[in-house]
Amino acid sequence: MNRPLTEAERDLACWMLRHGSPEATSFLEQLDRASVRPWRCDCGCASFNFQIEGLPPAPPGVHILGDFLFGSEEKLSGIFIFSSDGILSGIEVYGLAGDAPRRLPSPAELRPLE
Repeated sequence: MNRPLTEAERDLACWMLRHGSPEATSFLEQLDRASVRPWRCDCGCASFNFQIEGLPPAPPGVHILGDFLFGSEEKLSGIFIFSSDGILSGIEVYGLAGDAPRRLPSPAELRPLE
């Protein structure tokens, strides 16, 4: 069963859309209708998928709307927000210098992927 986004999840997604690609802000309206699907990644990372009220589940596929880094060089990780077929789909976190993070970063921890 889907659950509401936490305040931290909503704040993070909003920040990522506002600081992502030029088209990313057009997905803010969908974020207002978003909940979190029950899917969990097998690796135990903090990634999650959206369900947008009034739309079908997003089909497979990844169109990156904003891509960022966080953490020190020794614990460097990445995070991106993505859509598929015009539907806001999810937030993916991944490890670059180790395992994928099990917690989401705050917006203050993010910096652009260069």
